[in-house]
Amino acid sequence: MMNSGKLEITTPSDREMVMTRAFNAPRTLVFECYTKPELLKRWMTGPEGWSFVVCEVDLKVGGKFRFVWRNVRGTDMGMGGVYREIAVPERLVNTELFDEDWTGGETLTTLILTEQSGKTFLKSTTIYSSKEARDGALGTNMEQGMNASFDKLEILLENLEKN
Repeated sequence: MMNSGKLEITTPSDREMVMTRAFNAPRTLVFECYTKPELLKRWMTGPEGWSFVVCEVDLKVGGKFRFVWRNVRGTDMGMGGVYREIAVPERLVNTELFDEDWTGGETLTTLILTEQSGKTFLKSTTIYSSKEARDGALGTNMEQGMNASFDKLEILLENLEKN
């Protein structure tokens, strides 16, 4: 069940993690915030004190993306992937692999955006290589980082709609 304004994380199977959250904005704008580097850099920054130092997006099927974040100690965390499916503004499927392979191999993430009464409901499903890999990811500060980023996305969406 979708929530409203708060991140919810569930594990419907041994290898899956599903994140849901609602935003008070049209899905075309949420999709743009997920796919345009100039917008990604404004919200996907992780926990307080982190910065988004590399944000490259080649938005086409088979196109690659590369993201690198830097924590408060100056340590980089990078990841990249390949876009597998793109259906603007409702669906985005991509692979992901962190530079330091703490997730046990490549993951597959499906982002689905649905809109109802001016609200966008986000559902992001990630499939890991194993239950251990999924549980390892859940054991990190990932939820804290995603919550912080989604809160920034909500503020960005509000500002973009005003302009």
